[in-house]
Amino acid sequence: MNKKIFQTLEFTKIIQALARFTASELGKEQAMELKPSTSLSDIEKWQDETEDGATILRIRGGMPIPKLQNVQPHLKRLEIGAALNGLEIAQIGRILRTTSEINRFFETLKEAGIELNTLYQLAERFVTTPQLNQRIRESVEEDGRVLDDASATLKGIRTGIKRGENAIREKLDSLIRGKSAQYLTDAVVTMRNDRYVIPVKPEHRNRFGGVVHDQSSTGQTLFIEPQAVVDLNNRLRQLQIEERQEIERILAELSNEIAPYGNEILNNMFLLGKLDFIGAKASYGKSIEATRPAISETNEVRLLSARHPMLDPAVVVANDILIGGDYQAIVITGPNTGGKTIILKTLGLLQLMGQAGLQLPVAEGSQMGLFTEVFADIGDEQSIEQSLSTFSSHMTNIVSILDKIDEKSLVILDELGAGTDPQEGAALAIAILDQIGAVGSYVMVTSHYPELKAYGYNRPATINASMEFNVDTLSPTYRLLIGVPGRSNAFEISKRLGLKSEIIDSASQLIDSESQDLNEMISDLENRRKMAETEYLEVRHYVTEAEQLHVDLQTAVQQFYGEREDLLKKAREKANTIVEETEEEANKIITDLRKKQLEMPYGNAIKEHELIDAKTHLAQMRHEEALAKNKVLKKAKKQQNFKVGDDVQVTSFGQKGVLLEKADNNQWVVQMGMLKMKIKESDLTVVAPEKEPSRRMSATVQSASSSHVSPQLDLRGERYENALADLDSYLDAALLANYPQVTIVHGKGTGALRQGVTEALKKHRSVKSFHYAPANQGGNGATIVEFKA
Repeated sequence: MNKKIFQTLEFTKIIQALARFTASELGKEQAMELKPSTSLSDIEKWQDETEDGATILRIRGGMPIPKLQNVQPHLKRLEIGAALNGLEIAQIGRILRTTSEINRFFETLKEAGIELNTLYQLAERFVTTPQLNQRIRESVEEDGRVLDDASATLKGIRTGIKRGENAIREKLDSLIRGKSAQYLTDAVVTMRNDRYVIPVKPEHRNRFGGVVHDQSSTGQTLFIEPQAVVDLNNRLRQLQIEERQEIERILAELSNEIAPYGNEILNNMFLLGKLDFIGAKASYGKSIEATRPAISETNEVRLLSARHPMLDPAVVVANDILIGGDYQAIVITGPNTGGKTIILKTLGLLQLMGQAGLQLPVAEGSQMGLFTEVFADIGDEQSIEQSLSTFSSHMTNIVSILDKIDEKSLVILDELGAGTDPQEGAALAIAILDQIGAVGSYVMVTSHYPELKAYGYNRPATINASMEFNVDTLSPTYRLLIGVPGRSNAFEISKRLGLKSEIIDSASQLIDSESQDLNEMISDLENRRKMAETEYLEVRHYVTEAEQLHVDLQTAVQQFYGEREDLLKKAREKANTIVEETEEEANKIITDLRKKQLEMPYGNAIKEHELIDAKTHLAQMRHEEALAKNKVLKKAKKQQNFKVGDDVQVTSFGQKGVLLEKADNNQWVVQMGMLKMKIKESDLTVVAPEKEPSRRMSATVQSASSSHVSPQLDLRGERYENALADLDSYLDAALLANYPQVTIVHGKGTGALRQGVTEALKKHRSVKSFHYAPANQGGNGATIVEFKA
């Protein structure tokens, strides 16, 4: 783009402000070279980088880049075989250390799952040199001083220097604190020409011997190196020469080690400078409360709540600046000091900033264009040197602009046609706008000419705009009004300032009817705009309430589903607890029965009433409370009239039985197979009597199929006592299931379990007979048991 636009729109001040956020000379150099681009790919890449920098700034407070120097001249010296000094090597070492730190920094970001657009790829281009980095760190301080540990020789030399200095000081201290102190002007030890001396009065110069190195400006003091320390100073001087030679050797050695990595160091240096520059863009964006704009390739600019970046965001009035799309030209009219020029500069400057990869002080959802050139004619361009008037200077600039514009140019013109005869100026302004429109450029122009207000109505793709003015307070509001032309408020202002009404009426009659009609039309438009704005705010209020109601409903629905899930979860947990407690109680009852069975001698089986009590206890473990509270079930129960001989379903056992007699008000004696038990009425349900089966076998099969008891019990692998207990429980269950016979599989083995089964069957009162199974069904490894009818 043309460089003049950078000065006109003060883009150079933006660059200077940006440079102040850099941490290193490398980043500052890149910031000072910042220019807008006309390439969409470049702009998107730069905006991606700035967005990454803003993300890192928000999450980690920025990138850890210290103050770095440009070491390119040092590397060029290495290329011709020169050796570097300590400070130059330290500057190179700082770049290598920073490279390693930045590398670890981005690895940490990646491990934390922080998403970035481009900076991870940029960080992968760093080349780390850990060995060289370690070598420089062990040899040279940050200020360029060579460390003692750089070599064993240097360490030994410096140890000798310290000893020599201490010896000289001790010798001189003995002179200045002894009887010889009276011959000195001051009891101090100082240095001249890198040698230790003492200040001696001129008349006593021969008392110490040695060498005179200097005298004071008054001649009242001679700085003498006493003969007693000449040899010590000579030795110290020799050590200092050896130290310098060793340092030069070390630096030359380090320079040779650095030389092969010149390209890698240069690459790292530029990458670090770029990261510093990106971080500065992010920090500058934060300082002006900027956001990333979208890019419109069709140049439909929509800058929402746009602010000039150099104005205080706390006091500046934000405006929506729109151009492109339906309107290729915008004509802003109205009185001075309303902020028209600021609007022009804001549009042009933000467009330059966006195309340079900077974020803009606009609201989210804003969109910038993609212009090949931005031209501006703003301010008083009067030139005394060229003997040009304001009009001539402006026209010279506009002529130059018209020669260069194309369909992708943005043109900004302030007070077009001003500085000459109003009629001629207005005509020229209209002709210039027509020419710009014919080329297809986008233009925003300010003017005082009423003719341009009509132009904004009559020309296609052109719209009027103005800066709002508050007549009541006699001050501008600095709000841009698109679609409403500006009007003169001279009569209203004069009236409020006390000008007589007859003067104002006389002035109104002097205005031609066309201008009067135009002013009335503008006034009507302003009133309609205010009405529309009021209605919009009212509708917006209702929309906000509806949105809030919608959010509240969504929240309530989510809360309902959440509470329902919580209740279901608690219900499941409670049910599981009840099941676990019931299982524990049932296991306890079964264990007690088995224990009684084992404790009783053979022949004394558990009595019938004990078994019935145990079964009743198991039945009572069902949750009668819930059923008792069920009104439907209670009503159904009341409708049942039990009588002797009814067929009933015993709910707790899942078995059918026959009512024999009523035991008391709430219990009946029920015959279930071989067993007679007292059952509560609440546990009984009358069922329809079944038809008498033609054969006993069919009833047996039906009963067996309705039960969950297998017709065969396998005791193989069980301990003797457990097997007998299982056998006893199984026989009771088989009787309840109305099995005529069952099979007990005990295996052959040692015969102990088989003998135990035989003894138990002999003592069971409901067993009619038993015998070993046929050979093809297990032989003497299984016993078939037949029950009494």
